Amino acid sequence: MSVLILALVAGAVVGLALGGLGGGGSVLAVPALIYLLGFAPVAATTASLIIVTLTSISSLAAHARDGNVRWRPGLLFAAAGIGPAMLGGLVAGHIPATALTIAFSVTAALAAWRMLRPSRPAQDPVQGSPAQDRPVRPPRAAGSGAGLGAVTGVLGVGGGFLAVPALVGVLGLRMKTAVGTSLLVIVINSLAALATRTSTADSLDWAVIAPFTAAAILGAWDGKRLAAKISGNRLQHVFAYVLLAVAAFMLLDSLI
Repeated sequence: MSVLILALVAGAVVGLALGGLGGGGSVLAVPALIYLLGFAPVAATTASLIIVTLTSISSLAAHARDGNVRWRPGLLFAAAGIGPAMLGGLVAGHIPATALTIAFSVTAALAAWRMLRPSRPAQDPVQGSPAQDRPVRPPRAAGSGAGLGAVTGVLGVGGGFLAVPALVGVLGLRMKTAVGTSLLVIVINSLAALATRTSTADSLDWAVIAPFTAAAILGAWDGKRLAAKISGNRLQHVFAYVLLAVAAFMLLDSLI
């Protein structure tokens, strides 16, 4: 199978995750870039940030048009992560490739485990989130946002797969609102992390990144339509199992 076809297929899957779940794109993009397209770990995390940023901007516009973005808590959450994301981006270049891969796989596994946990009784049993958005507490938003920014900077992930559970569980947003708002957080955190990775841009294969990104943008629109037809819990569970498989493969590959 040619590199172009692999890039298009991988990009479409990444887009479906971002459009349908508001996250998870980069946690699939990084292993796809490493194992299918031959990128080194550091280059893969940088390329992933570019792909996910552009795809998230496109998907964010659609969610905002439908009224599913909470701008104030989203900006507060993202602003707290800008500094940690930039610091993490600087640190990432000094971490050994094996350590970076292991950290990425462990984070992915933890995210999958969090998605598979049953919803609390106080939550909507269908959507797995509050029936209505609750008032946001700024200290909690800032603390969660800072932690997410650090993960984004070091691992090169947009953080949506962690942002959505945080926006639901910590900030009390409904699932649909959390998905849309997470895209705003992803864009801001990813741009902050990319600002510290400009030195790696020359080593990136743009002939792969361009079709990957185009397919991801188109896939995000399909993901959004899919999310309107399937319950949030079912989408999360399917994605969580895929995430567990990817995490297990990466961990075994890095240790063997």
